[in-house]
Amino acid sequence: MLLTTVRSSLRARSFIRLSTWRSLSTATPEAHLQHLEKHPGVTCLSLNRPHTKNAISVQLLQELHQCLDDVQFDNRARVLILRSTTPGSFCAGADLAERRTMTPMQVNKFLLDLRSALSKLENLPMPTIAAIDGPALGGGLELALACDLRVAGHSVSKIGLPETRLGIIPGAGGTQRVTRLLGLSKAKDLIFTARMLSATEALQCGLVDYVSAEGSTAYDRALQLAGTIAENAPLALRAAKQAISRAPELALESGLDFERASYEPLLKSLDRLEALEAFKEKRRPVFRGE
Repeated sequence: MLLTTVRSSLRARSFIRLSTWRSLSTATPEAHLQHLEKHPGVTCLSLNRPHTKNAISVQLLQELHQCLDDVQFDNRARVLILRSTTPGSFCAGADLAERRTMTPMQVNKFLLDLRSALSKLENLPMPTIAAIDGPALGGGLELALACDLRVAGHSVSKIGLPETRLGIIPGAGGTQRVTRLLGLSKAKDLIFTARMLSATEALQCGLVDYVSAEGSTAYDRALQLAGTIAENAPLALRAAKQAISRAPELALESGLDFERASYEPLLKSLDRLEALEAFKEKRRPVFRGE
């Protein structure tokens, strides 16, 4: 009797897991990759939860991890744009409605997975751009901070880390990445006050790098920026990102050694030879990432 009960319980659990997997696999993707044919070398990682302004759910986080794993080794992706599929939105942070249904263990796992995803994003080999076309709050701003560059839409009015107003602190890298980007004083001011910044204010303090023209979107400006970057040699872009990213943690002499180590392999690349030939022939080089 006991054995029968155990077997029934195991079958029920297997059915629940299978049903959950099927529902996730057949649902509309909440994060997906797209190579842009009209913009060679540019790939988009799109967030797609319009009804929640792309609040980060368990499913979105799982799919974000998969997208990052896929794009990491995709040589077609010379530049990655992180964007929303919904006009007027970016990412409103964690899905608090879903969070209220989670156990403490599930919350801890979610936070660990979120930290891991943002580290993956930050450490992608190609340059990354966040196109902020709507509110970037809490975890949403932390997501943008894990990108190399940030572009805000002209009319965006809510960019910030409101966690202290909610009884917590930024928990997905906000205290660390904002401090590295803005310095101690500005980071403390932003987090202590929990205030929202407009796109213009975010540009003035250095939180974003570009603001789109009036009547244009952050995605439009990000595409323009990505196109400019993608014209350059892919191997050189990756080596430059690698060297720059290590700079803050290295003493100057060690940093110069690391820069030289990143520079040396490029001298033997086919792209370097192509650049020299193109310069000699007074034409634009055609880089292949080789």
